[in-house]
Amino acid sequence: MLQVSDLSLSFGGRLLFEDVSFGLQKGERCGLVGRNGSGKSTLFRLLAGLEKPDRGDLTFPKNYRIGFLEQQIRFTKPTVLEEAALGLQDPEELYRAEKILFGLGFSEEMLERSPDELSGGYRLRVQLAKALLSEPDCLLLDEPTNYLDILSIRFLTKLLQSWPREMILISHDLLFLDAVTTHMMGIQRQKILKIKGKSEDLFHLIAQSEEIHETTRKNLERKKAHLQSFVDRFGAKATKAGQAQARVKMLEKLPDLEKLKHLRQLDFSFHTAPFPGKKMLEASRVRFSYDENNPLIADFSLEIEKGDRVAIIGKNGYGKSTLLSLIAKRLSPIEGTIRSAPSLSIGYFGQTSIERLDPKLRIEEEIASANPDLNFTQIRSICGLMLFSGDLAEKPISVLSGGEKSRVLLGKIIAQPCNLLLLDEPTHHLDIESIEALIDAIEEFFGAVVFVTHSEWVLRRIPFNKLVVCHKQSQELFLGGYDEFLEKEGWAEEKPEPRKKSPAPPKQSNLKPDTKACEREILKLEETLRKLHAQMEELIQAGRYEETKAIQKEIAKAEAKIEELYRQL
Repeated sequence: MLQVSDLSLSFGGRLLFEDVSFGLQKGERCGLVGRNGSGKSTLFRLLAGLEKPDRGDLTFPKNYRIGFLEQQIRFTKPTVLEEAALGLQDPEELYRAEKILFGLGFSEEMLERSPDELSGGYRLRVQLAKALLSEPDCLLLDEPTNYLDILSIRFLTKLLQSWPREMILISHDLLFLDAVTTHMMGIQRQKILKIKGKSEDLFHLIAQSEEIHETTRKNLERKKAHLQSFVDRFGAKATKAGQAQARVKMLEKLPDLEKLKHLRQLDFSFHTAPFPGKKMLEASRVRFSYDENNPLIADFSLEIEKGDRVAIIGKNGYGKSTLLSLIAKRLSPIEGTIRSAPSLSIGYFGQTSIERLDPKLRIEEEIASANPDLNFTQIRSICGLMLFSGDLAEKPISVLSGGEKSRVLLGKIIAQPCNLLLLDEPTHHLDIESIEALIDAIEEFFGAVVFVTHSEWVLRRIPFNKLVVCHKQSQELFLGGYDEFLEKEGWAEEKPEPRKKSPAPPKQSNLKPDTKACEREILKLEETLRKLHAQMEELIQAGRYEETKAIQKEIAKAEAKIEELYRQL
């Protein structure tokens, strides 16, 4: 359906792609992974026609539509609902726009607001809704979960699992990628590898490719050395001159394989400050509000002990970051107390911390500001751990990407030994390799960790023993991990509303018989969908991906039938 042939592109003097070729067949949903700066977003711009390659061809079928999640936002309609409805092919299907907006976290009241009044995260959700509703032949989604909360991500996962056309998806959340894709592509050393399978299969293939390249290169070098040795020894002898000349020609034909340069990865550990006791911090009956009439945190209590791994989860706007700021004592409670042990030392990574970095400072100066006792060698060592070796440590903060600034913040935490890590969405700008390094560092950390995240992959990778589940104006403590929470409690928002016993119908109904039949059928199909999605989630968690294909078809069939019934209504 979509074909890229011999594509090459340099950007800012740096080679991004060299002789890249791949195709996307009908119905393939493909995950795209690669390091920050490897060219993932640039490839999207090429496919969307916003960039031109230096050479190579991009071929599309006639009238093939590319849907692209635009980062440049310009709204033209007075309400959120009307703006989102611009994506609809059929304006009569307004209910589809409402369904997707509700799933992405919009309330009924927000649908009537002007989209220009929304926060940056919600403005991007409107763009996402428009892209989904436009039903293009190929949907390009670049980090669509970045501004979504956990429930919106779960909704989007279910929606994309039954996406009937082509799709390419960039994400640093491997669980999300594996749940919604049929194929994987990886950008590695200016090439693109594509396979049918999951992220683990792709990373295994990349490792094999690196190993094969290096083995082939070594064999070639040995062969060249052997041929050159013969030429050096017998080239001057008349009896061997012909054989030597033949070997010279063989040498000329052998390719030159460049020795692979080591791709550096984050590899660091947090410095643990000593903590002699067990209880580190206790929050008791805490209440906090930005608006006195609407308390955000109400009657919240929590004990943090050495070794605890605490996750704070919930919808956007329910106080997760505020709760972390209270624990960090960046905010003071209106009521209640937060007592910490005398030897407590906090390492804090806040959502707004990136914006607080001084753009006038260099990387090494910013890291040095976290601990005046460090000497130049120690500062440069931390810079190197964060992949800012040598002259890179002198780059000004003002020119750094979001991922680079996140690494600077992690470097500042490393510079100051601590025993309680408070991390608010630290994976937001990091690539997959950096997230893995962060998770490894957390696993080796001897202190306690409190982690705000919307990533179910992170929630399953780190062995959390306590969850703080944030609801509207209340917080619930769950003792256990995320999978236990889903099994025992689950998200209230995903549970079907209990049906109230209907009163006896009046003798004369205004509803036509076919209308009543439609509504009964819709209720039945929605219950079927709920069960199918639950089955899908179980299979995905068990790694039984092949078995999900049949369920995806059933989901698509049920959703199509529901849409048809709504049209009839």
